[in-house]
Amino acid sequence: ARVSSNGQKDDLKDQVAFLRQFLNARGIIADEYISDIGSGLNYKRPKWLKLIKDIDANQIKEIYVTYEDRFIRFGFKFFQEFCAWHDCKIIVLNNEDTSPDKELVEDLISVIHVFSCRLYGLRRYKNKIKNDPNLKE
Repeated sequence: ARVSSNGQKDDLKDQVAFLRQFLNARGIIADEYISDIGSGLNYKRPKWLKLIKDIDANQIKEIYVTYEDRFIRFGFKFFQEFCAWHDCKIIVLNNEDTSPDKELVEDLISVIHVFSCRLYGLRRYKNKIKNDPNLKE
């Protein structure tokens, strides 16, 4: 389960609860529930990297996700294929059919969001340098 920001923690809890309920109802015992807060475009998240390494080591057989975009924003089909190479299967529980137009708009919004966060970070860094009395101009 993944959400993009701390403001969505309730949604993260709901995703995990849904996964638990779904798996329990089918008698499936999960070895681990992974919940993460961060952009689906950030591929350096520690839990994400650990998951990739575990799949690469053939230690994971099934991954259950609520929605494709909660797992990975771009490249889901590639990641699905990567998992298949390692005898791992991704099961998407809420497989919504979205129109190509809607999917494209959602992707564009995601890219703009990441870009604006980076701009904000650069602005904050610039102001920190500007206001640092230990640095000369």
